[in-house]
Amino acid sequence: MFYGEYERSLDDKGRVILPAEFRNLLGDNGFITKVLDGCLAIYTTEEFDKVAATMQENARRGGQTERHVARSFAAGSRPIAPDRQGRIAVPPNLQEFAGLTRDVMVNGSINRIEIWDAARWRAVNQEGERMLRDADAGLAGMTI
Repeated sequence: MFYGEYERSLDDKGRVILPAEFRNLLGDNGFITKVLDGCLAIYTTEEFDKVAATMQENARRGGQTERHVARSFAAGSRPIAPDRQGRIAVPPNLQEFAGLTRDVMVNGSINRIEIWDAARWRAVNQEGERMLRDADAGLAGMTI
């Protein structure tokens, strides 16, 4: 499982260094893709296969929205393999989707790694922290 947050920078070639802890869990390869909330996710190959199967089933059973989401997810997915320095290349179309600027945050999100524009992450994280502090945040039933 992936945990923690790390400040990183996109280099001029659109590469970002993954934290060593994440690289150890990811292994030699994985997949990067678009996900909800306008960030990018990196999945292990095994986890990506599960997510893709769920997307495919949702598209088969659902309507136009589910089919469009599955298409966009698949079209935006790319295999990745960290280089010797632990860098992965973030394709330009994915940088655009996530609104990435030079400063990014690489976060663990339990079953995946997320890449956020740093300013956007601060706003999303601040809201999540507010909800954790708020007893009426609708977290009933969750064990935290």
